[in-house]
Amino acid sequence: MEINKDIIKMQSEICKTFSNPYRMHMVKLLCIRDMSASELLKETGMSKANLSQHMSVLVSKGAVRSRRQGVSVYYSLTDKKIGQACSLMQEVVVNMIKKNSKLISKI
Repeated sequence: MEINKDIIKMQSEICKTFSNPYRMHMVKLLCIRDMSASELLKETGMSKANLSQHMSVLVSKGAVRSRRQGVSVYYSLTDKKIGQACSLMQEVVVNMIKKNSKLISKI
């Protein structure tokens, strides 16, 4: 099997995009449904400027798209597999926590 270094680099870049907890929170919210900027502000408790900055990163990296509807801006994931990838990583984290708690309980 050949390993494509360009694809690995792109994969690394998209992983960096999701490495910020605020952006991950927004992605998880968008896994549930498309949301307006005002809804995301309410759900995350972030400032407007901070939300705008993080959404700009998600949009520029191609993970999220925005659309204007009247005076509101709505955001959605560009690919449902992003949500699946986030769910898979959450399962990995939960399994790690379970393994670590079993180790701790043996001490």
